[in-house]
Amino acid sequence: MPYELTYGPAAAAEPAERAAFIRRTYGHLAGAILAFIGLEALLLRVVPAQLIEQTFFGSRYSWLLVLLAFMGASWVAQMWARSRTSSAMQYLGLGLYVVAEAVIFLPLLYIAQYYCRSPNVIPTAGILTLAVFGGLTVTVFVTRKDFSFLGPILSVGSLIALGLIVVAIFVGFDLGTLFAAAMVVLMSGYVLYYTSNVLHHYRTDQHVAAALALFAAIATLFWYILQIVMSGNRR
Repeated sequence: MPYELTYGPAAAAEPAERAAFIRRTYGHLAGAILAFIGLEALLLRVVPAQLIEQTFFGSRYSWLLVLLAFMGASWVAQMWARSRTSSAMQYLGLGLYVVAEAVIFLPLLYIAQYYCRSPNVIPTAGILTLAVFGGLTVTVFVTRKDFSFLGPILSVGSLIALGLIVVAIFVGFDLGTLFAAAMVVLMSGYVLYYTSNVLHHYRTDQHVAAALALFAAIATLFWYILQIVMSGNRR
């Protein structure tokens, strides 16, 4: 029997199988978050400040190249994570995405660590991110609501946001705190969307892909919450 036909959607699975799928998904999500934290701490320790500044801040187009590379790596990672024929490929996809996130986060965390007055900027943003994610997750699990209807809305919002980011890079202006706040709202929508997909739409063998989707939403949510927290703490 083909691999893709041996598993059904979590919503139609037996309670024990569905519960096991959810545990695997959030276990892999926790592992991805811990791997991201460890890798980021290592990069901040071993990568010279001069290299970070030259790579990410050398010109206004440096960041555009980094963003394009990240988007390419993200596309490959998500394709691998959805593989129906190889669990090893799924884990490679998740690992690649964690590494890509760690690299693209490096300049922002570098600024937060060395150019903000408070040493608690990063922990504060992390706690706020987990609080928002936890609250939204509980909402989905308690209500059991299917938020898949948000998909088209979130896609349009993401395209608009990407367009604004690209324009800002070319024109050379800061999108500011209001944009960051709008992105927090957008990413909160993605958390609702992906969490409801875990309950209703992912197959019970797609725990790696589900964990990657949730990790992507959490990481981007953290990115913009960190920017908001940093906005009042610059030296």
